[in-house]
Amino acid sequence: MQGKRILLLMLGWLSLITGIIGIFLPLLPTTPLVLLAAWCFSKSSERFHTWLLGHKLFGPIIRDWQSSDGIPKRSRNRAIFFMWAGMAVSMFIVSRLWATIGLVTVGVAVSIYLLRMPIRTENTEHVEKPKNVEDKPH
Repeated sequence: MQGKRILLLMLGWLSLITGIIGIFLPLLPTTPLVLLAAWCFSKSSERFHTWLLGHKLFGPIIRDWQSSDGIPKRSRNRAIFFMWAGMAVSMFIVSRLWATIGLVTVGVAVSIYLLRMPIRTENTEHVEKPKNVEDKPH
């Protein structure tokens, strides 16, 4: 069991670091990698999972995903816009029919998924932080 824990810790940190790099590189996705890191930490280290949930930048992403309240409409629309913009640039640069078909297929599937997600209304409160997460500056 210790080997599995170490493997999940390493995968969690690798995902988080790659996600942070994705903030600056437009074609590297940040949110899925942060969500993967949160899952890995939830299975391997309560300390790192709690830290990630309480992080001022990444915590809200994870709590929104775990919430049944849905995602903000603005976030959904921005995600769809930037995904298609990034794929359009990739299609232009690669200029291969098979790559274009693949990107369009993935883009349509992800767009349908995002459009089917519940939208959080303005009156819906955010999910509260876990009880063991303090509200102190990091």
